[in-house]
Amino acid sequence: MNDIILASASQRRKDILEKYNLKFKIMESHIKETVSKYEGPEELAMSLAFRKAYKISVENPNNIVIGADTVVYYKGKILSKPKDYDDALRMLNILSGNTHEVITGISLINLEKKIKIVDFEKTKVKFRQLDKDIIDTYVSTGEPFDKAGSYGIQGLGALLVDKIEGSYLSVVGLPLVKLDKILNKFFDISIINMNK
Repeated sequence: MNDIILASASQRRKDILEKYNLKFKIMESHIKETVSKYEGPEELAMSLAFRKAYKISVENPNNIVIGADTVVYYKGKILSKPKDYDDALRMLNILSGNTHEVITGISLINLEKKIKIVDFEKTKVKFRQLDKDIIDTYVSTGEPFDKAGSYGIQGLGALLVDKIEGSYLSVVGLPLVKLDKILNKFFDISIINMNK
């Protein structure tokens, strides 16, 4: 079996894959994550996921490379990682009491077999109504600063979320069911079989 490489430095994506006994290596792609005003959230998430995977694939053409990228989208605007404390406060105030979309793009590439797959998963997330103290306290924990939309649903950020409609793991950063289907279809790999 070809080696699997996760083209990401995300601890969250690493944790997801490790839970399911999938053997993989990590190689960070170090691409510049630019946002184009001409790309919608789905296109942006897929484009960044593909670019991450492709860069590592060029150096490792016989391996299966997984790239992923998560975008938070609300009322026509992409909410990236916060620039600073005030930016995190601003985003959480925008999301408070409202429903936004989390789109995670996923790409699997094996250049040796000429396989390039790009897809995405979309999940709706509804925030509870947040008062100033909750937002201030959450931002002061430091958790929002490396996360799109300024929150992490797998951490203290779960306390901000009223409900979700779709894939929880996609909001964390990796749509596992979609990944399993792609691995099954194109590479004859089943994540569930790794746990036998």
